[in-house]
Amino acid sequence: MPGLVHVVDDDASFRTAIERRLKLAGYDVVTYASAQDFLDAALDDEQPGCILLDVRIPGLSGPELQNRLIAAGSTLPIIFLTGHADTPTTVQAIKAGAEDFLTKPVSSELLLDAIARALVRQDAARSHRGKLEAFRAHLATLTQRERQVFDLIVRGKINKQIAYELGTTERTVKAHRHQVMEKMQVHSLAELVSIAERLGMLDSNGG
Repeated sequence: MPGLVHVVDDDASFRTAIERRLKLAGYDVVTYASAQDFLDAALDDEQPGCILLDVRIPGLSGPELQNRLIAAGSTLPIIFLTGHADTPTTVQAIKAGAEDFLTKPVSSELLLDAIARALVRQDAARSHRGKLEAFRAHLATLTQRERQVFDLIVRGKINKQIAYELGTTERTVKAHRHQVMEKMQVHSLAELVSIAERLGMLDSNGG
């Protein structure tokens, strides 16, 4: 199956119809009559999927559920699907990170396109996080001196300058530099700088 779609809507007939439509398209589907039901399900966020979320639900509203999920660090993309669209709500939801905002009745083509985009974006975001975690793991293998050399390399210092700043020899710096490149699994200075940028290590002391 391509993914799991969580449908949160208080309209029972809509839930039944949308579940049938999505299952025909090859998706797994779980439906919820309220936002609280969804929260109570204590979902595994790691499974590929997205949320089809109505705006006006009794109790906790769609946008309020969106805020709760953001605060909880959820990575599930949200597609709002509502018969009560209004511009301020739409703008607020999209700014808060909603994948799309569709108005009922929605065509199967539009709906399935939105779900496919949401799953692609989710996969890309997870891949990005995975790479960052790998970079951090590599960084953690550096010794204290190697980390000092790393910090100076990515700020554009040459071996001679690094040796002077650390009170050591150029030969020693070259050896540390080799270890840094090897442990970080890169082959060029550009790759090393790119990693430092992606980890936010050049933000405060750029240069």
